[in-house]
Amino acid sequence: MRRSRFRHAGLALLLVLGGWTAAGSLPAAADDSPTPPASPGLLQAMQRDLGLTRAEAEDRLAAERRATDLEPAARRAAGDAYGGSWFDAEEGRLTVAVTSDAPATTVRAVRSTGAAVRTVEHSARALDTARARLDRLDAPPGVSGWHVDPAANSLVVEVVAAERADNDVRRFLDRARAAGPVTVRTVPGTPRTYAAGTVGGDPYYTGNVRCSIGFSVHGGFVTAGHCGGPGAGVSGWDRSYIGTFQGSSFPDNDYAWVSVGSGWWTVPVVLGWGTVPDQLVRGSAEAPVGASVCRSGSTTHWHCGTVLAKNETVNYSQGAVHQMTKTSVCAEPGDSGGSFISGDQAQGVTSGGWGNCSSGGETWFQPVNEILNRYGLTLHTA
Repeated sequence: MRRSRFRHAGLALLLVLGGWTAAGSLPAAADDSPTPPASPGLLQAMQRDLGLTRAEAEDRLAAERRATDLEPAARRAAGDAYGGSWFDAEEGRLTVAVTSDAPATTVRAVRSTGAAVRTVEHSARALDTARARLDRLDAPPGVSGWHVDPAANSLVVEVVAAERADNDVRRFLDRARAAGPVTVRTVPGTPRTYAAGTVGGDPYYTGNVRCSIGFSVHGGFVTAGHCGGPGAGVSGWDRSYIGTFQGSSFPDNDYAWVSVGSGWWTVPVVLGWGTVPDQLVRGSAEAPVGASVCRSGSTTHWHCGTVLAKNETVNYSQGAVHQMTKTSVCAEPGDSGGSFISGDQAQGVTSGGWGNCSSGGETWFQPVNEILNRYGLTLHTA
């Protein structure tokens, strides 16, 4: 039904999530009414996955947007004493860590921005330096990844639970502790990417690999790098040719962009697969740790969770990928490359994770602003 009607209704409409009736269905013009914080479908997904009422979901999105807007000023106010920041869902506000040696004037300056202040031992710069030391090490398969946790004021190394006693894992942890303050956490599974073989749905294909589109950019779309290499041709759900990978990086990074043609075009929409209404993309302001985030992909459709960590190094079997954002959102094979969005702000493209959407899991995304900057692209926004 969807396919016969939508043959050339637009790139994102057909390939990402499928469900908008036609490109002409986009709002015709802005009016003076307030812009809603998110589509009804995204709010429904937040209610389902985060256990919120509709009013609570709307209030949370509004508070997260305030925290997102506030974070740059609060970071500048903290200066060298900056220890990281995160969104405190219980308090509904941004929390900024400052080191214990920060002068009172610095603390007052941070508070004057509207952020809460927490005193910590280590600066964000010191923790990032420790993380960079770990990035130079070869991690064994039993080490899932590592990231800086600003709330814990520590470098967190995640180890697959069944591999905790492995000698190579224990040696890596010894070297990690020598690099800086480390907290070890166990996770149930080994990270993997979420590309898939040829199956049904509304995918895009590169050979026998199925992935999902992330976000439309002027001239094409962004997606995951492990889905295809430069020069690889891309076809749509109906196997008609739509474009070519113009740039791709994996491992080290996990991002790519595809140029489009052959009657396909781009729209600033993340779609809901007919199960939730569609969501316009209005920008790419980066949500803080602790903020809600939702993901859409061609296998499992809409799921929501929270941002757990930023700038994480993920140790896939193919090699380490850096500067990833970790979330509590589930995903499954075929969701790779798909959209992560917070409210109406694009966040990144799905890379991989562990678990599934039946028993739960965690998923990483490559931040969209990094991809745009790398290839000089412009996000298509409403």
